[in-house]
Amino acid sequence: MYYLNPCIQNLVRVFDQNERKDYLRLDLNENPGGLPREFVESVLAEVTPQMVAQYPETLHFTQVLADYIGTDIANICITNGSAEAIRYVIQAFTAPNGRIVGVVPSYFMFQVYSEMYGRDFVKVPYNDDLTISIDNIEQELSEDTQMLILLNPNNPMGNVYTDEEFERLFKICQEKEITLLIDEAYHYFYPKTFIKYALNNRRVFVTRTFSKLFSMAGCRLGYVVGNPEDIKYVQKFCTPHNTNAFAMLFAEKIITTPGMVEGLIAKFNEGRNYLLNSLDANGYRHKGEAGNFLFIEPKTNAGRIVDRMKKEMKILIKEYPNVGEFGNCLRVSIGEKQYMEQFMDSLLKIDR
Repeated sequence: MYYLNPCIQNLVRVFDQNERKDYLRLDLNENPGGLPREFVESVLAEVTPQMVAQYPETLHFTQVLADYIGTDIANICITNGSAEAIRYVIQAFTAPNGRIVGVVPSYFMFQVYSEMYGRDFVKVPYNDDLTISIDNIEQELSEDTQMLILLNPNNPMGNVYTDEEFERLFKICQEKEITLLIDEAYHYFYPKTFIKYALNNRRVFVTRTFSKLFSMAGCRLGYVVGNPEDIKYVQKFCTPHNTNAFAMLFAEKIITTPGMVEGLIAKFNEGRNYLLNSLDANGYRHKGEAGNFLFIEPKTNAGRIVDRMKKEMKILIKEYPNVGEFGNCLRVSIGEKQYMEQFMDSLLKIDR
């Protein structure tokens, strides 16, 4: 008998299949410059016909990653991007019609996965000044809540949680037996991490990705960290050989090459400082205390700026509507200084 899952039938999705290779890409929180070419070529030189032909093996890379973050392989599940990790945690630790609490706007896949599997996603909105109220989050943590999702830093606003704020929410989750999922996709742009909670407690997870600072969005690699007894349940959702050998090879070389991560952070910070100083000097309000993105309040029409940036300057950025007191504004990914100079020069020509 024919059947169509009503959760999928009514699910709203937007797929962007535009050709982007000839543009300066500042719209999807990628590293616009990518990894150094000489580094990429050195890694590709290690690719053999056998490596391409055989199924990928994850044990070696999982051990390298565990050593890098200071834990054991039993605490880690490697996934095809952190989005896959988020999906499996939601599947494993919430039930149909289960209550999931999250701040919005945020990474939209949290809500998509919740609706895809018939969960009740409860939205906690930002304040008009684009801050997050811990009181508002706490009010939604009822006895029947199954999961709280926090992002640190949060995408797309860049907000972060203090130790005191996080500890307050963590204690409530422990008392009410609420699974806590912490997305740290932008961890390396903001060094504070809550990973110790995932390593030392049950039903606390941290997800991370190699797509942002590590500049591997095209390879699709992420992971989730948690207690071994919980990670084994997430692992059961994984398809065989779900991560590819190229991604693991590149990731290993990035985290084991002396100075590579530090160099990527230094280049990012140089670009961020240039952009912030330039915006301030030209009278632009902006928001984004952490992460590799920034909200900018334009002086004219945000939609027209986005269109002209693409058509005239070959630069891709995003428009966000109704962003608190900013109204309709621009969101721009942050990269190396040369790309921020290119963006800033174009903005000053268009936004007048």
